[in-house]
Amino acid sequence: MRVAGKILRALFIIILIVMTARVASPQSERFWSIYETPGDLIRLALGLSVCFWLATHLFIAPKDQGAYRTWFYLGLAILPLAVITTIVIW
Repeated sequence: MRVAGKILRALFIIILIVMTARVASPQSERFWSIYETPGDLIRLALGLSVCFWLATHLFIAPKDQGAYRTWFYLGLAILPLAVITTIVIW
């Protein structure tokens, strides 16, 4: 249960990072066009900070066994929904 909880938690956080990076990417064709509109620059800055925050939580393990059990059951329920949402966003 502990290994499965770790794997499901890591997969969910990775999917959140991918979704955040996709949503925070510039809406224009080129990356350097973020300076043309302040909305793109703000969205990119917030997206990068959220991705960094999620990536740090990826390496912080839960402290108790109940958390792994919760991530196991929660991961089974929300991981397919997160994958479907990522496919729709992409």
